[in-house]
Amino acid sequence: MRSNDVVSHTGRIVEITPQFTTVEIVSASACGSCHAAGLCGLAEVQKKAVQVPTTLGDWSVGQEVEVCLRKTMGYKAVWIAYVIPLVVLIAGIVALTALGLGELAAGLVSIGLVALYYLAVYLLRSRLQNDYSFFIKQI
Repeated sequence: MRSNDVVSHTGRIVEITPQFTTVEIVSASACGSCHAAGLCGLAEVQKKAVQVPTTLGDWSVGQEVEVCLRKTMGYKAVWIAYVIPLVVLIAGIVALTALGLGELAAGLVSIGLVALYYLAVYLLRSRLQNDYSFFIKQI
């Protein structure tokens, strides 16, 4: 797989089990590396834990690795999380106002439709989780 086909982040292994290897990724904002970041209070640094299926290899706790995901999976996530709900919202508003429903009611019902969409995504999370498999590689 070519390096431009994957999205990767550097992280540190914090736990290894037979099923999953947990990698902690430190996500910093652009100003997080600034020398004055501690003074201004605007720097955002978040730690995220990613569970990766454990694979054969010489992995150890504390080791720095790259957590990778195919770029196409990232695009699919954008569609599921943002594009489809936007289409549902706009289609709901247009369809309901065309049927003669007031703007406020059409907006509220459309927001309810988006909430139902996200509920469906939540209920199908185990199926979606199988599609999104991260993998790790040594640095």
